[in-house]
Amino acid sequence: MIDPSVLSLSAKALVRTVGDTRILDDIYLDVPRGQSVCILGRSGSGKSSLLRALALLDPLSDGFIKIEGNAFGRDMNAQGLVKHQTQAEIDQIRSRIGFVFQDFSLWPHLSVRDNISLAQRIVLRRAPLEINETTNGIMSKLSITNLADKHPGQLSGGQKQRVAVARALALSPALMLFDEPTSALDPELVGDVLALLLELKAEGMTTLTVTHEMSFARRLADRIIFLEKGRIIADGPPADIIDQSNDPRLKQFFKLI
Repeated sequence: MIDPSVLSLSAKALVRTVGDTRILDDIYLDVPRGQSVCILGRSGSGKSSLLRALALLDPLSDGFIKIEGNAFGRDMNAQGLVKHQTQAEIDQIRSRIGFVFQDFSLWPHLSVRDNISLAQRIVLRRAPLEINETTNGIMSKLSITNLADKHPGQLSGGQKQRVAVARALALSPALMLFDEPTSALDPELVGDVLALLLELKAEGMTTLTVTHEMSFARRLADRIIFLEKGRIIADGPPADIIDQSNDPRLKQFFKLI
């Protein structure tokens, strides 16, 4: 049993149903602070759905989530009654989650600086001076200061990825969720993204990363979870999951890729 006080994320009995299909089926997942988790599985296994559900970007049918020990979305009291949070309460806790989307989802009409600044002003209600200092610091850290006045349409895939990470980091999140961070990039840029995520890991950031790149997962992950049909069927260190698992489903998956 992991001490709840050291968890960045705790998810219990998560279910997401669409029509008659269970997209997520009884997910239990505890992630300690600073741990790097990679999520693997076949196409359609529920990997991206899990990330979106953890951020409550898609509605859950059942289950409970805690972020840094705080109930997220809904909670159950000692009498077994479920209390649903208001949208304002959900948004406040969601600001502790950085989400980097597969297609980056940058606002095309805003400059890089404004993409990074907007949520700080609207969500965190930071003062202009703090926003400016935070934005400049994040851009410097990620080596994108020279892109500050450009718009997303003027950027390469690798540059968009860094801006998306900068926008998420600017909110000082407790954990970062990455949905296939290399899928939209040329192969030569995969190493750059890996170096960036390894740097975040070294700084103690908790990360959950959906990926199909096995070499990427081997180097980044402290722990791998493997999904099939919306269920976690394996959870452990990379060597145990990728190289030493006796589960025929995993062996077939890794053989194919």
